[in-house]
Amino acid sequence: MSFSPIVVTGVSFSWPDDTPVFQDLTFTVDAERVGLVAPNGAGKSTLLRLIAGELAPRSGSVGVEGVLGYLPQDLPLTAERSVAEVLGVAEVVAALDAIERGDTDERHFSVIGDDWDVEDRARVELERLGLEQVSLRDRLGSLSGGQVVSLGLAAQLLRRPDVLLLDEPTNNLDGAARQRLYDVLDKWRGCLLVVSHDRELLERVDRIAELEDSRIRFYGGTFSAYQEAVAAERETAERRLRNAELELKREKREMQQARERAERRAGNAARNLADAGLARIVAGNLKRSAENSAGTARQLHASRVQGAKERVDDAARAVRSDQQLALELPATRVPAGRTLFVGEHLRKRFGDRELFAGDGADLAVRGPERIALTGANGAGKSTLLRLVSGSLAPDGGTVQHADGRTAYLSQRLDLLDDDRTVAESLAAAAPALTDAERLHLLARFLFRGQRIHLPVRALSGGERLRATLACVLFAEPAPHLLLLDEPTNNLDLVSVGQLESALNAYQGAFIVVSHDERFLAEIKVERQLALADGRLTDERVTRP
Repeated sequence: MSFSPIVVTGVSFSWPDDTPVFQDLTFTVDAERVGLVAPNGAGKSTLLRLIAGELAPRSGSVGVEGVLGYLPQDLPLTAERSVAEVLGVAEVVAALDAIERGDTDERHFSVIGDDWDVEDRARVELERLGLEQVSLRDRLGSLSGGQVVSLGLAAQLLRRPDVLLLDEPTNNLDGAARQRLYDVLDKWRGCLLVVSHDRELLERVDRIAELEDSRIRFYGGTFSAYQEAVAAERETAERRLRNAELELKREKREMQQARERAERRAGNAARNLADAGLARIVAGNLKRSAENSAGTARQLHASRVQGAKERVDDAARAVRSDQQLALELPATRVPAGRTLFVGEHLRKRFGDRELFAGDGADLAVRGPERIALTGANGAGKSTLLRLVSGSLAPDGGTVQHADGRTAYLSQRLDLLDDDRTVAESLAAAAPALTDAERLHLLARFLFRGQRIHLPVRALSGGERLRATLACVLFAEPAPHLLLLDEPTNNLDLVSVGQLESALNAYQGAFIVVSHDERFLAEIKVERQLALADGRLTDERVTRP
Protein backbone atom coordinates (compact mmCIF):
# COMPACT_ATOMS: atom_id res chain seq x y z
CA MET A 1 0.00 0.00 0.00
CA SER A 2 1.46 3.36 -1.02
CA PHE A 3 1.63 6.25 1.45
CA SER A 4 2.60 9.91 1.40
CA PRO A 5 5.62 10.76 3.58
CA ILE A 6 4.12 14.18 4.41
CA VAL A 7 0.41 14.52 5.20
CA VAL A 8 -1.03 17.86 6.35
CA THR A 9 -4.75 17.74 7.18
CA GLY A 10 -6.95 20.70 8.10
CA VAL A 11 -4.12 22.62 9.75
CA SER A 12 -4.84 26.05 11.24
CA PHE A 13 -2.14 28.11 12.91
CA SER A 14 -1.95 31.59 14.44
CA TRP A 15 0.79 33.41 16.30
CA PRO A 16 0.30 34.13 20.04
CA ASP A 17 -1.05 37.62 19.22
CA ASP A 18 -3.78 35.86 17.16
CA THR A 19 -2.28 36.87 13.82
CA PRO A 20 -3.56 34.10 11.50
CA VAL A 21 -1.13 32.27 9.23
CA PHE A 22 -3.02 29.18 8.00
CA GLN A 23 -6.67 28.21 8.03
CA ASP A 24 -7.71 24.62 7.24
CA LEU A 25 -4.61 23.86 5.13
CA THR A 26 -4.55 20.38 3.59
CA PHE A 27 -2.03 18.74 1.23
CA THR A 28 0.30 15.75 0.82
CA VAL A 29 3.82 15.32 -0.53
CA ASP A 30 4.93 11.99 -1.98
CA ALA A 31 8.44 10.58 -2.39
CA GLU A 32 9.45 13.37 -4.77
CA ARG A 33 11.31 16.67 -4.90
CA VAL A 34 8.97 19.62 -4.37
CA GLY A 35 9.90 23.31 -4.47
CA LEU A 36 7.74 25.54 -2.26
CA VAL A 37 7.31 29.12 -3.50
CA ALA A 38 5.36 32.09 -2.13
CA PRO A 39 5.88 35.78 -1.36
CA ASN A 40 7.79 36.66 1.79
CA GLY A 41 5.42 36.62 4.75
CA ALA A 42 3.12 33.95 3.31
CA GLY A 43 4.29 31.40 5.88
CA LYS A 44 6.76 29.16 4.03
CA SER A 45 9.22 28.87 6.92
CA THR A 46 6.36 28.53 9.40
CA LEU A 47 4.96 25.63 7.38
CA LEU A 48 8.32 23.82 7.45
CA ARG A 49 8.52 24.33 11.22
CA LEU A 50 5.03 22.84 11.60
CA ILE A 51 6.04 19.79 9.55
CA ALA A 52 9.31 19.48 11.51
CA GLY A 53 7.40 19.54 14.79
CA GLU A 54 8.96 22.78 16.04
CA LEU A 55 5.50 24.39 16.09
CA ALA A 56 2.14 22.83 16.92
CA PRO A 57 -1.01 23.62 14.91
CA ARG A 58 -4.03 25.04 16.73
CA SER A 59 -6.15 22.51 14.90
CA GLY A 60 -5.63 19.78 12.34
CA SER A 61 -2.76 17.32 12.10
CA VAL A 62 0.68 16.93 10.54
CA GLY A 63 2.05 13.46 9.78
CA VAL A 64 5.59 12.55 8.71
CA GLU A 65 6.48 8.97 7.81
CA GLY A 66 10.08 7.89 8.44
CA VAL A 67 13.22 9.72 9.58
CA LEU A 68 12.98 13.51 9.24
CA GLY A 69 15.83 15.88 8.37
CA TYR A 70 15.30 19.65 8.67
CA LEU A 71 17.69 22.47 7.75
CA PRO A 72 16.26 25.85 8.87
CA GLN A 73 17.17 29.13 7.24
CA ASP A 74 18.81 30.48 10.39
CA LEU A 75 20.89 27.79 12.04
CA PRO A 76 20.87 28.04 15.86
CA LEU A 77 24.59 27.39 16.16
CA THR A 78 27.22 28.83 18.50
CA ALA A 79 30.84 29.49 17.64
CA GLU A 80 32.17 27.12 20.32
CA ARG A 81 30.33 24.03 19.09
CA SER A 82 32.44 21.46 17.29
CA VAL A 83 31.77 20.06 13.84
CA ALA A 84 31.21 16.64 15.43
CA GLU A 85 28.53 18.11 17.71
CA VAL A 86 26.67 19.64 14.76
CA LEU A 87 26.85 16.33 12.92
CA GLY A 88 25.45 14.57 15.99
CA VAL A 89 28.42 12.23 16.32
CA ALA A 90 30.40 13.93 19.11
CA GLU A 91 29.76 11.24 21.74
CA VAL A 92 30.67 8.42 19.36
CA VAL A 93 33.84 10.22 18.21
CA ALA A 94 34.84 10.84 21.85
CA ALA A 95 34.32 7.15 22.64
CA LEU A 96 36.40 6.12 19.61
CA ASP A 97 39.18 8.51 20.73
CA ALA A 98 39.10 7.03 24.25
CA ILE A 99 39.37 3.46 22.96
CA GLU A 100 42.23 4.51 20.67
CA ARG A 101 44.04 5.85 23.75
CA GLY A 102 43.66 2.43 25.40
CA ASP A 103 40.59 3.12 27.54
CA THR A 104 38.48 -0.06 27.28
CA ASP A 105 35.67 1.01 29.59
CA GLU A 106 32.45 -0.79 28.65
CA ARG A 107 30.48 2.46 28.39
CA HIS A 108 32.55 3.52 25.35
CA PHE A 109 31.51 0.38 23.47
CA SER A 110 27.91 0.99 24.49
CA VAL A 111 28.01 4.54 23.07
CA ILE A 112 29.54 3.36 19.77
CA GLY A 113 27.10 0.51 19.21
CA ASP A 114 27.23 -0.31 15.48
CA ASP A 115 28.68 3.09 14.51
CA TRP A 116 32.34 2.09 14.23
CA ASP A 117 32.45 3.67 10.76
CA VAL A 118 30.81 6.96 11.80
CA GLU A 119 33.95 9.02 11.15
CA ASP A 120 34.27 7.59 7.64
CA ARG A 121 30.58 8.25 6.92
CA ALA A 122 30.88 11.79 8.28
CA ARG A 123 33.97 12.38 6.16
CA VAL A 124 32.12 11.21 3.01
CA GLU A 125 29.28 13.70 3.63
CA LEU A 126 31.71 16.53 4.37
CA GLU A 127 33.68 15.84 1.19
CA ARG A 128 30.46 15.64 -0.86
CA LEU A 129 29.70 19.20 0.21
CA GLY A 130 33.20 20.60 -0.29
CA LEU A 131 34.25 20.48 3.37
CA GLU A 132 37.18 18.12 2.96
CA GLN A 133 39.47 20.56 4.79
CA VAL A 134 37.16 20.67 7.82
CA SER A 135 38.02 18.45 10.80
CA LEU A 136 35.40 16.88 13.05
CA ARG A 137 37.14 18.62 15.93
CA ASP A 138 37.06 22.14 14.38
CA ARG A 139 34.93 24.82 16.02
CA LEU A 140 32.17 26.58 14.11
CA GLY A 141 33.75 29.95 14.82
CA SER A 142 36.53 29.05 12.38
CA LEU A 143 34.11 28.39 9.49
CA SER A 144 32.55 30.81 6.98
CA GLY A 145 28.79 31.33 6.79
CA GLY A 146 28.59 29.20 3.66
CA GLN A 147 30.60 26.40 5.27
CA VAL A 148 28.23 26.41 8.25
CA VAL A 149 25.22 26.01 5.92
CA SER A 150 26.94 23.13 4.10
CA LEU A 151 27.81 21.57 7.46
CA GLY A 152 24.17 21.79 8.53
CA LEU A 153 23.13 19.96 5.37
CA ALA A 154 25.81 17.31 5.93
CA ALA A 155 24.41 16.78 9.44
CA GLN A 156 20.96 16.07 8.03
CA LEU A 157 22.25 13.77 5.28
CA LEU A 158 24.26 11.80 7.83
CA ARG A 159 20.98 10.88 9.52
CA ARG A 160 19.88 9.17 6.27
CA PRO A 161 16.46 10.86 6.34
CA ASP A 162 13.40 9.65 4.47
CA VAL A 163 11.97 13.19 4.48
CA LEU A 164 14.19 16.24 4.02
CA LEU A 165 13.03 19.84 4.63
CA LEU A 166 15.30 22.66 3.42
CA ASP A 167 14.65 26.37 4.00
CA GLU A 168 16.53 28.63 1.54
CA PRO A 169 19.58 26.32 1.49
CA THR A 170 21.56 28.29 -1.11
CA ASN A 171 21.60 31.54 0.88
CA ASN A 172 25.23 32.38 1.75
CA LEU A 173 26.60 29.65 -0.55
CA ASP A 174 29.16 30.54 -3.19
CA GLY A 175 28.99 29.15 -6.72
CA ALA A 176 30.99 25.99 -6.03
CA ALA A 177 28.99 25.18 -2.88
CA ARG A 178 25.72 25.73 -4.75
CA GLN A 179 26.78 23.31 -7.45
CA ARG A 180 27.61 20.66 -4.86
CA LEU A 181 24.18 21.15 -3.29
CA TYR A 182 22.56 20.80 -6.72
CA ASP A 183 24.46 17.54 -7.25
CA VAL A 184 23.15 16.18 -3.94
CA LEU A 185 19.57 17.11 -4.79
CA ASP A 186 19.87 15.66 -8.31
CA LYS A 187 20.57 12.27 -6.72
CA TRP A 188 17.95 12.57 -3.97
CA ARG A 189 15.38 9.77 -4.09
CA GLY A 190 13.40 10.41 -0.91
CA CYS A 191 10.81 13.05 -0.07
CA LEU A 192 12.19 16.59 -0.39
CA LEU A 193 10.34 19.83 0.37
CA VAL A 194 12.55 22.85 -0.27
CA VAL A 195 11.75 26.54 0.17
CA SER A 196 13.86 28.56 -2.25
CA HIS A 197 13.99 31.59 -4.52
CA ASP A 198 16.99 30.06 -6.34
CA ARG A 199 15.63 29.44 -9.83
CA GLU A 200 18.49 27.13 -10.76
CA LEU A 201 17.62 24.92 -7.79
CA LEU A 202 13.91 25.06 -8.66
CA GLU A 203 14.72 23.77 -12.15
CA ARG A 204 15.78 20.50 -10.48
CA VAL A 205 12.53 19.61 -8.70
CA ASP A 206 9.67 17.36 -9.80
CA ARG A 207 6.86 19.72 -8.81
CA ILE A 208 6.32 23.29 -7.67
CA ALA A 209 3.98 23.98 -4.74
CA GLU A 210 2.60 27.53 -4.61
CA LEU A 211 1.43 28.70 -1.17
CA GLU A 212 -1.18 31.46 -1.13
CA ASP A 213 -4.09 32.35 1.16
CA SER A 214 -3.95 29.14 3.23
CA ARG A 215 -3.98 26.86 0.24
CA ILE A 216 -1.36 25.08 -1.79
CA ARG A 217 -1.56 24.48 -5.52
CA PHE A 218 0.77 21.98 -7.14
CA TYR A 219 2.20 22.37 -10.64
CA GLY A 220 3.89 19.45 -12.35
CA GLY A 221 7.42 19.95 -13.63
CA THR A 222 10.21 22.42 -12.96
CA PHE A 223 10.10 26.15 -12.30
CA SER A 224 10.05 26.93 -16.04
CA ALA A 225 6.96 24.75 -16.47
CA TYR A 226 5.40 26.50 -13.47
CA GLN A 227 6.06 29.92 -15.02
CA GLU A 228 4.45 28.81 -18.28
CA ALA A 229 1.40 27.47 -16.44
CA VAL A 230 1.04 30.67 -14.42
CA ALA A 231 1.36 32.80 -17.57
CA ALA A 232 -1.36 30.74 -19.26
CA GLU A 233 -3.59 31.08 -16.18
CA ARG A 234 -3.05 34.84 -16.13
CA GLU A 235 -3.92 35.13 -19.83
CA THR A 236 -7.12 33.10 -19.35
CA ALA A 237 -8.10 35.09 -16.25
CA GLU A 238 -7.48 38.42 -17.97
CA ARG A 239 -9.57 37.30 -20.96
CA ARG A 240 -12.41 36.28 -18.61
CA LEU A 241 -12.16 39.65 -16.88
CA ARG A 242 -12.33 41.54 -20.19
CA ASN A 243 -15.37 39.50 -21.25
CA ALA A 244 -17.05 40.03 -17.88
CA GLU A 245 -16.45 43.79 -18.08
CA LEU A 246 -17.92 43.87 -21.60
CA GLU A 247 -20.94 41.92 -20.37
CA LEU A 248 -21.42 44.37 -17.49
CA LYS A 249 -21.30 47.34 -19.88
CA ARG A 250 -23.85 45.62 -22.14
CA GLU A 251 -26.21 44.88 -19.25
CA LYS A 252 -25.96 48.46 -17.97
CA ARG A 253 -26.62 49.81 -21.47
CA GLU A 254 -29.63 47.52 -21.93
CA MET A 255 -30.99 48.50 -18.50
CA GLN A 256 -30.69 52.19 -19.38
CA GLN A 257 -32.35 51.65 -22.77
CA ALA A 258 -35.16 49.66 -21.13
CA ARG A 259 -35.70 52.44 -18.58
CA GLU A 260 -35.89 55.05 -21.35
CA ARG A 261 -38.36 52.91 -23.35
CA ALA A 262 -40.50 52.41 -20.25
CA GLU A 263 -40.55 56.15 -19.58
CA ARG A 264 -41.57 56.87 -23.17
CA ARG A 265 -44.33 54.23 -23.05
CA ALA A 266 -45.57 55.60 -19.73
CA GLY A 267 -45.77 59.11 -21.16
CA ASN A 268 -47.55 57.93 -24.29
CA ALA A 269 -49.95 55.80 -22.27
CA ALA A 270 -50.86 58.72 -20.02
CA ARG A 271 -51.65 60.90 -23.00
CA ASN A 272 -53.65 58.13 -24.70
CA LEU A 273 -55.70 57.49 -21.57
CA ALA A 274 -56.52 61.15 -21.28
CA ASP A 275 -57.55 61.30 -24.92
CA ALA A 276 -59.63 58.10 -24.66
CA GLY A 277 -61.86 59.59 -21.95
CA LEU A 278 -61.97 56.33 -19.96
CA ALA A 279 -63.54 56.14 -16.55
CA ARG A 280 -61.13 57.10 -13.76
CA ILE A 281 -61.17 53.64 -12.19
CA VAL A 282 -60.40 51.92 -15.50
CA ALA A 283 -57.62 54.38 -16.26
CA GLY A 284 -56.13 53.82 -12.82
CA ASN A 285 -56.11 50.05 -13.27
CA LEU A 286 -54.40 50.34 -16.62
CA LYS A 287 -51.81 52.72 -15.17
CA ARG A 288 -51.02 50.41 -12.22
CA SER A 289 -50.71 47.44 -14.58
CA ALA A 290 -48.22 49.33 -16.72
CA GLU A 291 -46.24 50.42 -13.66
CA ASN A 292 -46.12 46.84 -12.35
CA SER A 293 -44.83 45.60 -15.70
CA ALA A 294 -42.20 48.33 -15.77
CA GLY A 295 -41.17 47.50 -12.18
CA THR A 296 -40.77 43.83 -13.03
CA ALA A 297 -38.61 44.73 -16.04
CA ARG A 298 -36.47 47.03 -13.89
CA GLN A 299 -35.93 44.29 -11.31
CA LEU A 300 -34.99 41.83 -14.05
CA HIS A 301 -32.41 44.19 -15.55
CA ALA A 302 -31.08 45.17 -12.11
CA SER A 303 -30.64 41.49 -11.28
CA ARG A 304 -28.78 40.89 -14.53
CA VAL A 305 -26.51 43.90 -13.88
CA GLN A 306 -25.79 42.67 -10.35
CA GLY A 307 -24.95 39.22 -11.70
CA ALA A 308 -22.60 40.78 -14.25
CA LYS A 309 -20.91 42.81 -11.47
CA GLU A 310 -20.37 39.65 -9.43
CA ARG A 311 -18.84 37.90 -12.44
CA VAL A 312 -16.47 40.88 -12.90
CA ASP A 313 -15.47 40.64 -9.22
CA ASP A 314 -14.90 36.88 -9.50
CA ALA A 315 -12.84 37.31 -12.66
CA ALA A 316 -10.80 40.14 -11.10
CA ARG A 317 -9.94 37.99 -8.08
CA ALA A 318 -8.65 35.28 -10.40
CA VAL A 319 -6.21 37.67 -12.10
CA ARG A 320 -2.76 37.56 -10.51
CA SER A 321 -1.56 41.01 -9.55
CA ASP A 322 1.30 42.25 -11.72
CA GLN A 323 3.96 43.35 -9.26
CA GLN A 324 6.66 44.19 -11.80
CA LEU A 325 8.34 47.59 -11.85
CA ALA A 326 8.06 49.71 -14.99
CA LEU A 327 10.75 52.38 -14.75
CA GLU A 328 12.49 54.97 -16.87
CA LEU A 329 15.73 56.33 -15.43
CA PRO A 330 17.22 58.84 -17.88
CA ALA A 331 19.09 60.71 -15.11
CA THR A 332 21.29 57.66 -14.54
CA ARG A 333 22.65 57.63 -18.11
CA VAL A 334 26.45 57.44 -18.33
CA PRO A 335 28.29 58.20 -21.59
CA ALA A 336 30.36 55.36 -23.02
CA GLY A 337 34.00 55.63 -22.04
CA ARG A 338 33.52 57.96 -19.07
CA THR A 339 35.83 56.90 -16.24
CA LEU A 340 33.83 56.24 -13.07
CA PHE A 341 36.43 54.49 -10.92
CA VAL A 342 40.11 53.57 -11.10
CA GLY A 343 41.92 51.60 -8.40
CA GLU A 344 45.57 50.66 -8.86
CA HIS A 345 47.68 48.28 -6.76
CA LEU A 346 44.99 48.16 -4.08
CA ARG A 347 46.06 46.46 -0.87
CA LYS A 348 44.13 45.63 2.28
CA ARG A 349 45.28 43.81 5.38
CA PHE A 350 43.25 42.18 8.14
CA GLY A 351 45.60 41.15 10.93
CA ASP A 352 48.27 38.97 9.34
CA ARG A 353 46.19 38.29 6.23
CA GLU A 354 46.96 40.22 3.05
CA LEU A 355 43.75 40.30 1.00
CA PHE A 356 45.27 40.90 -2.44
CA ALA A 357 48.35 39.04 -3.66
CA GLY A 358 51.33 40.32 -5.60
CA ASP A 359 51.25 44.03 -6.42
CA GLY A 360 47.62 44.33 -5.29
CA ALA A 361 44.36 44.54 -7.22
CA ASP A 362 43.75 46.74 -10.27
CA LEU A 363 40.21 47.71 -11.29
CA ALA A 364 38.73 50.30 -13.63
CA VAL A 365 35.07 51.02 -14.47
CA ARG A 366 34.34 53.05 -17.61
CA GLY A 367 30.96 53.82 -19.15
CA PRO A 368 27.71 51.96 -18.37
CA GLU A 369 29.39 48.61 -17.70
CA ARG A 370 27.41 45.76 -16.14
CA ILE A 371 29.90 43.86 -14.00
CA ALA A 372 29.61 40.74 -11.83
CA LEU A 373 32.09 40.15 -9.00
CA THR A 374 32.41 36.47 -8.11
CA GLY A 375 34.54 34.36 -5.80
CA ALA A 376 34.38 31.92 -2.92
CA ASN A 377 33.00 33.00 0.43
CA GLY A 378 35.72 34.80 2.35
CA ALA A 379 37.67 35.75 -0.79
CA GLY A 380 37.19 39.47 -0.12
CA LYS A 381 34.36 40.48 -2.47
CA SER A 382 32.50 42.63 0.06
CA THR A 383 35.77 44.28 1.08
CA LEU A 384 36.54 45.15 -2.54
CA LEU A 385 33.09 46.72 -2.95
CA ARG A 386 33.68 48.85 0.14
CA LEU A 387 37.04 49.96 -1.25
CA VAL A 388 35.31 50.99 -4.49
CA SER A 389 32.54 52.79 -2.58
CA GLY A 390 35.03 54.74 -0.48
CA SER A 391 33.55 53.50 2.80
CA LEU A 392 36.81 51.62 3.47
CA ALA A 393 40.29 53.02 2.87
CA PRO A 394 42.97 50.82 1.26
CA ASP A 395 46.24 50.14 3.08
CA GLY A 396 48.10 50.70 -0.17
CA GLY A 397 47.54 51.76 -3.77
CA THR A 398 45.56 54.64 -5.27
CA VAL A 399 41.83 55.23 -5.70
CA GLN A 400 40.17 57.69 -8.09
CA HIS A 401 36.41 58.39 -8.12
CA ALA A 402 35.27 60.40 -11.15
CA ASP A 403 32.37 62.35 -9.63
CA GLY A 404 31.48 60.66 -6.36
CA ARG A 405 28.08 59.59 -7.67
CA THR A 406 28.36 56.07 -6.25
CA ALA A 407 25.69 54.19 -4.27
CA TYR A 408 26.43 51.10 -2.19
CA LEU A 409 23.69 48.61 -1.27
CA SER A 410 24.93 46.18 1.35
CA GLN A 411 23.47 42.74 2.01
CA ARG A 412 21.54 44.17 4.95
CA LEU A 413 19.80 46.90 2.89
CA ASP A 414 20.59 49.32 5.72
CA LEU A 415 20.92 52.48 3.63
CA LEU A 416 17.65 54.02 4.90
CA ASP A 417 16.84 55.34 8.37
CA ASP A 418 14.58 52.78 10.08
CA ASP A 419 12.61 55.51 11.87
CA ARG A 420 11.69 57.46 8.74
CA THR A 421 8.63 56.63 6.67
CA VAL A 422 8.92 55.64 3.02
CA ALA A 423 7.70 59.09 1.94
CA GLU A 424 10.13 60.87 4.29
CA SER A 425 13.02 58.74 3.01
CA LEU A 426 12.33 59.74 -0.59
CA ALA A 427 11.91 63.40 0.40
CA ALA A 428 15.35 63.31 2.02
CA ALA A 429 16.93 61.66 -1.03
CA ALA A 430 15.17 63.84 -3.64
CA PRO A 431 14.23 67.16 -1.99
CA ALA A 432 13.62 68.95 -5.30
CA LEU A 433 10.62 66.75 -6.14
CA THR A 434 7.15 68.07 -5.36
CA ASP A 435 4.80 66.08 -3.15
CA ALA A 436 2.77 65.09 -6.21
CA GLU A 437 5.91 63.92 -8.04
CA ARG A 438 6.99 61.87 -5.03
CA LEU A 439 3.56 60.23 -4.77
CA HIS A 440 3.67 59.35 -8.47
CA LEU A 441 7.20 57.98 -8.17
CA LEU A 442 6.40 55.87 -5.10
CA ALA A 443 3.37 54.43 -6.92
CA ARG A 444 5.75 53.25 -9.65
CA PHE A 445 7.59 51.37 -6.90
CA LEU A 446 4.24 49.90 -5.75
CA PHE A 447 3.83 52.10 -2.66
CA ARG A 448 0.31 53.50 -2.60
CA GLY A 449 -2.14 54.81 -0.03
CA GLN A 450 -1.11 54.36 3.58
CA ARG A 451 1.89 52.21 2.60
CA ILE A 452 3.93 55.36 1.93
CA HIS A 453 3.56 56.33 5.60
CA LEU A 454 5.00 53.07 6.97
CA PRO A 455 8.29 53.38 8.85
CA VAL A 456 11.16 51.62 7.12
CA ARG A 457 11.57 49.22 10.07
CA ALA A 458 8.04 47.89 9.43
CA LEU A 459 8.71 46.96 5.79
CA SER A 460 9.10 43.41 4.51
CA GLY A 461 12.33 42.46 2.76
CA GLY A 462 10.82 43.10 -0.67
CA GLU A 463 9.31 46.43 0.39
CA ARG A 464 12.61 47.54 1.92
CA LEU A 465 14.33 46.70 -1.37
CA ARG A 466 11.80 48.75 -3.38
CA ALA A 467 12.03 51.71 -0.99
CA THR A 468 15.84 51.61 -1.13
CA LEU A 469 15.83 51.43 -4.93
CA ALA A 470 13.43 54.38 -5.16
CA CYS A 471 15.64 56.51 -2.91
CA VAL A 472 18.88 55.46 -4.61
CA LEU A 473 17.81 55.61 -8.26
CA PHE A 474 16.02 58.97 -7.91
CA ALA A 475 18.53 60.56 -5.55
CA GLU A 476 19.87 64.00 -6.40
CA PRO A 477 22.21 63.62 -8.13
CA ALA A 478 21.37 60.18 -9.55
CA PRO A 479 24.09 57.55 -9.10
CA HIS A 480 26.32 56.67 -12.01
CA LEU A 481 27.85 53.62 -10.29
CA LEU A 482 25.82 51.12 -8.24
CA LEU A 483 27.49 48.59 -5.95
CA LEU A 484 25.28 45.69 -4.87
CA ASP A 485 26.37 42.98 -2.41
CA GLU A 486 24.36 39.74 -2.72
CA PRO A 487 21.16 41.70 -3.42
CA THR A 488 18.93 38.64 -3.99
CA ASN A 489 19.62 37.04 -0.60
CA ASN A 490 16.42 36.85 1.46
CA LEU A 491 14.22 38.14 -1.38
CA ASP A 492 11.22 36.24 -2.68
CA LEU A 493 10.87 35.52 -6.39
CA VAL A 494 8.61 38.53 -7.02
CA SER A 495 11.15 40.85 -5.39
CA VAL A 496 14.01 39.32 -7.40
CA GLY A 497 12.02 40.08 -10.56
CA GLN A 498 11.48 43.66 -9.41
CA LEU A 499 15.20 44.09 -8.78
CA GLU A 500 15.92 42.74 -12.27
CA SER A 501 13.45 45.24 -13.77
CA ALA A 502 15.09 48.14 -11.92
CA LEU A 503 18.61 47.14 -12.95
CA ASN A 504 17.57 46.66 -16.56
CA ALA A 505 16.09 50.18 -16.56
CA TYR A 506 19.21 51.62 -14.91
CA GLN A 507 21.50 53.27 -17.47
CA GLY A 508 24.63 53.68 -15.38
CA ALA A 509 27.33 51.18 -14.39
CA PHE A 510 27.04 48.58 -11.67
CA ILE A 511 29.16 45.98 -9.90
CA VAL A 512 27.09 43.21 -8.34
CA VAL A 513 28.28 40.41 -6.07
CA SER A 514 26.11 37.36 -6.70
CA HIS A 515 26.32 33.59 -7.06
CA ASP A 516 22.92 33.44 -8.79
CA GLU A 517 23.71 32.70 -12.44
CA ARG A 518 20.09 33.13 -13.56
CA PHE A 519 19.97 36.57 -11.95
CA LEU A 520 23.26 37.61 -13.60
CA ALA A 521 21.92 36.50 -16.98
CA GLU A 522 18.63 38.41 -16.50
CA ILE A 523 20.44 41.68 -15.71
CA LYS A 524 22.68 41.20 -18.77
CA VAL A 525 26.08 41.15 -17.08
CA GLU A 526 28.77 41.68 -19.72
CA ARG A 527 31.95 41.58 -17.66
CA GLN A 528 33.02 39.25 -14.86
CA LEU A 529 35.60 39.89 -12.17
CA ALA A 530 36.70 36.76 -10.30
CA LEU A 531 38.52 37.01 -6.98
CA ALA A 532 40.47 33.87 -6.02
CA ASP A 533 43.63 33.33 -3.99
CA GLY A 534 44.10 37.08 -3.68
CA ARG A 535 44.12 37.65 -7.44
CA LEU A 536 41.49 39.55 -9.44
CA THR A 537 40.91 38.27 -12.97
CA ASP A 538 38.83 40.12 -15.54
CA GLU A 539 37.00 38.69 -18.55
CA ARG A 540 34.17 39.49 -20.93
CA VAL A 541 30.95 37.49 -20.67
CA THR A 542 29.29 36.14 -23.80
CA ARG A 543 25.67 35.10 -23.49
CA PRO A 544 23.46 33.34 -26.05
